[in-house]
Amino acid sequence: MTSPAAKNPVHVGPAARSVRRERYARLRLAGTLVMALVALVYLMPFVLQVVTTFKTDAQAAASPLALWPNPFSLATYRQLFGGGGEGVPFPTWLGNSVLVAVVVTAGRVFFDSLAGYALARLRFRGRGLLTVLLLSVMSVPGVVLMIPKFLVVQYLGIYDTYTAMIVPLLVDAVGIFIMKQFFESVPREIEEAARVDGAGVLRTYWSVVLPMAKPALITLTILSFQGSWNEFTHFVVTTQSSEHATLTTGLAQFVSGGLGAGTQYPLKLTAALLATIPVAVVFFVFQRHFVRGGNAGALKE
Repeated sequence: MTSPAAKNPVHVGPAARSVRRERYARLRLAGTLVMALVALVYLMPFVLQVVTTFKTDAQAAASPLALWPNPFSLATYRQLFGGGGEGVPFPTWLGNSVLVAVVVTAGRVFFDSLAGYALARLRFRGRGLLTVLLLSVMSVPGVVLMIPKFLVVQYLGIYDTYTAMIVPLLVDAVGIFIMKQFFESVPREIEEAARVDGAGVLRTYWSVVLPMAKPALITLTILSFQGSWNEFTHFVVTTQSSEHATLTTGLAQFVSGGLGAGTQYPLKLTAALLATIPVAVVFFVFQRHFVRGGNAGALKE
């Protein structure tokens, strides 16, 4: 015979629910504290860098972990922007980096989108081979190409010029692949309707398909700007004079002790911080579009 307790479902009383809510709140609070601690550990080097930029050389050497500068000093910022003090031509580095990053980003967005559309939509002999070669180039480490780059630049007679700094970076295999994947996700019916209305291949690409590729274009813009802004090995093998130095090559020479005596920790960290800000701003401003663009080519109809 079945007991009445077995027939009726077990009901959780208010006291038991209160205990569960309290236990869940404690676990959630513990998880939040752990994540906050981990975030603090990761942020601490950046916080120390920012604080050190407002210290003097003596204070940075005496109290490197102090979280409050005493005295508060803006000497390093004046040195960097006041005519390149301490033998550090920071304005020249910054100008070269801005020029290269802007031109290379614009070039990659244009040429990579053109090449990506051609591989995704045009039918021509050797298309499959080109796609395989594109994937093969993506798998080659950049350091392997340092000597060939130097030899080609020397042969063309453009060594230590802005042409050598910019032209080899105008096309990127990763960018072509990103745009190719996105264009393949665009329904062909849209392009066929444009062709019925009399639009050619270039008109269809420019007026119909390209406006739809905004997420992928923003992703490519962010990646191109970050890549060209942080580029180092390419500039090492294509430039030599100080007038063509960028932030990456200039900071490398500065940190290695090639531009002054002493530790100069505040000045070095200030230059590194200012070099990081543009990339961080671009990424955080377009972060939402970056995530959308990264997933855009994953869905196909």
